[in-house]
Parts: sequence; structure tokens; C-alpha cells
Amino acid sequence: MLDATCAPADIKYPTDLGLLNHARKITEDIIDTLHEPHIGLKKKPRTYRNQARKAYLSVIKQRKTSGKAQRKAIRKQLSYVRRNLKTIEKQVVDTPLTMLSHRQYRRLLVVNELYRQQWEMFQQKQHRIDDRIVNIDQPHVRPIVRGKAGAQVEFGAKIAASLIDGYVHIENMQWDNFNEAKTLQASVESYKQRFGYYPKAVLADKLYRNRENLKYCRERGIRLSGPKLGRPPKGGREADKKQERQDTADRNQIEGKFGEGKRKFGLDRIRARLANTGETVIAVQFIVMNLERRLRFLFSF
Repeated sequence: MLDATCAPADIKYPTDLGLLNHARKITEDIIDTLHEPHIGLKKKPRTYRNQARKAYLSVIKQRKTSGKAQRKAIRKQLSYVRRNLKTIEKQVVDTPLTMLSHRQYRRLLVVNELYRQQWEMFQQKQHRIDDRIVNIDQPHVRPIVRGKAGAQVEFGAKIAASLIDGYVHIENMQWDNFNEAKTLQASVESYKQRFGYYPKAVLADKLYRNRENLKYCRERGIRLSGPKLGRPPKGGREADKKQERQDTADRNQIEGKFGEGKRKFGLDRIRARLANTGETVIAVQFIVMNLERRLRFLFSF
């Protein structure tokens, strides 16, 4: 059984205005740090932080905000961030960036890229861009469009997994969005490496049933669940419909496994901050799920 899910990261829901406000405060903190060696010797650069905060609060405190007001607020925050970045460039002439902590320096790099993305989207009047940053402290997190009823978009790692005899195997895990249909052939080959033979059937949703996957399964004698491509025969075949209903019922197991991981094992909120530690936490959660499945199987006797 094959399916994909998202393991959301523990981040605040991102908005363009909120991200720019956060970036502005980070640049103000960096300006303060770079000015510390020159206190009493040089005049501190202006940041207009009070005006910028008032402009931000005047918008987010409104119950409903028009698109025109949102765009105006974003333009203001963009100008404040741009001004602060230029100020930092001037300060570097007298104060090296080694005065910054590792976290501040890393944030400065992320803010520069965030400003570039936001300015490009503002100019083009769109809300989509490649490798979009949705969190400054976790720039590796990407929006994953799922189209679910409760969450149209999730922010975290996308996981393509397989379920075999109640045990879950991670077939692919990326922070960038990917088409899970392209993982079917690699998943089947990994199945053969584990057990020495191809599976009799692969149960997956209609997204996996493209021409390449159907041809791949047909050449190896594997039954791929779901109806055949093309116009259905007149009257239909009762046996095929019965098989489709049975496959759909059986495939609910992997959906339930994802639900178990999110409700019981914390897969719905990954609190690790780094990309590699986040992947490790996700993998450990799947290991624990498999261990619990093994224990239930042993104690059932």
C-alpha cells in the first residue's frame, strides 16, 4: 500500500506581513549589535522602529482587512527592511560581521533572501515563488499543498511511505514538494530487495495510476489497484468493481497508520528546528510505530 502525507513543522502560520515584520525586528537587532562598539563615538543609525511597529499593528488588529490595505502595509514593511539592510551594509565598513553571533549571521542571510522573494512577489502581484521561505528560523520548511478539508496547505516535510503487513516504510522524505506518483517504481524495487520478489498487487490512489506506472506494473505482472485507463466498458464488469471496492477498503489501513502517527506519536507537529534533526525525529516516530505493531503481534498470543 502506497500513500503520502505531510509532517507539519511547529511554526507559526506564515503571512507575508508577519514575515516582513519579523525580518524588520531581526535587522533592527543586528543594527544595535553592530553599533555597540561605537556608542558615544558615532550617532546611532535611524531605524524608525516605533513607526514601523505602529504601521504593522494598525493592520493586524483590524478584524477584516482589504487587499489594498494589506498591500500598502506590505509595501511599508518592505521599505523598512530595505532601509535596514542598506544601513547594515554601511555599518560593515567600520564593524565586521564577526561581531554578530552565529544565529544573527544566519538570520541575516535568510532575511536577505526573504526580502528578495517578497519584493519580487510584490512587484509581480502574486503569492507564489520557487523555494519560498515561510519561516526565518527554519528556512528549509516549504509549503506543501495537500488539498485536504481541514488544511489546504501544510508546512513541513512530505513523506511517501509504504505499508507492508502492518509495518510502515519511508520510501521518500523531502522538505520540498514532490509528486508521489514518481516514487512508485522505486518503492516496488525496494520491496523486491527486501523480500526477493515483486508484490502481487500495489494498492494506491488514482494519483499513482499514470501510464508509466501502469506499464511498469503490467510488465512485471503486478496488479495496480483502480480502474483501467480509457473509457469504461458498457455495463461494466461486476468483478472489477468488487475488486476496486475491496482495494479501497484495504488501502484505508495506511490512512489509519498516518492518523495513528499524528494523533499518538506526534507526527502532526515536529518540534525539531534543523532539517536533519527533523528528519531524524520523523524516522524515529515511524520506528516506534513499527515496534508497537510488533509488540501487539507478539502479545496477542
